[in-house]
Amino acid sequence: MSLELRVTVVIPCRDDAEFLEACLVALSAQTHPADRVIVVDNGSSDASAEVARRYGAEVFDEPLVGIWPAAARGYDEAVGETDIIARMDADSRPHPDWIARLVRAFVADSRLGVLTGAAEFYGSNPVVHYLGEHWYIGGGHYWIQKWLGQPLIFGSNFAMRAAVWEHVRDRVNRTNARIHDDLDLTIQLRPSDGIRYDPTLKMPVSSRPLLTQRGLWRRVWRVGTTFAASWPEGAAWRRRTQAYGPDAGTTSWAPPGPEPVAE
Repeated sequence: MSLELRVTVVIPCRDDAEFLEACLVALSAQTHPADRVIVVDNGSSDASAEVARRYGAEVFDEPLVGIWPAAARGYDEAVGETDIIARMDADSRPHPDWIARLVRAFVADSRLGVLTGAAEFYGSNPVVHYLGEHWYIGGGHYWIQKWLGQPLIFGSNFAMRAAVWEHVRDRVNRTNARIHDDLDLTIQLRPSDGIRYDPTLKMPVSSRPLLTQRGLWRRVWRVGTTFAASWPEGAAWRRRTQAYGPDAGTTSWAPPGPEPVAE
């Protein structure tokens, strides 16, 4: 089966030049290079945009500060010129086979709409790393799966077909800077959209959100505000009565391949 899927990596960034450089170095070492790398500069006052251009990334400015506005701008810019939109953050440091694994998964399963993975924390001590991986991110995966009946999309480590973004981008709260963009995206999708969680698809990410109690609880608190902003889409009863994606009238997320040529 052909692996000719175009991949665009989207990286929202605000005042993160040092982390962004390490991220782009890791991207440049991928065994399956990205076709495009888009960095959305979200009002940075440092050299983030210059760093992105130095490594060949396309830079787009998003003046509305917030992770959702920045991420959504990047996804919009990717649509039309890509098959797969891969997402990471400026402090992500992908393993060399990250894009290759994404591509293989989407090629192998035409009904796969979104693939998300786990976290590996760096930058602190083993206890903090363990708690981040197993309590913060791992706990999120566990409870969201139980409540929504589908995996949590982890914003620092996921990829979706461009067609998924096209059908959901007008439903998400894309201009709301006070919510978790990845959780909001998860809420607006359904199991029929083909969401898969692969715990072996790990992404090294900075442990800095876990280093202060204030920073950690701010992120936990935003879980509640995200559900409140998207209510009643996050209600279990509503999700049982609605379906989108392949089960709602199509058989595959992937477009049909070329007709075989008769010999």
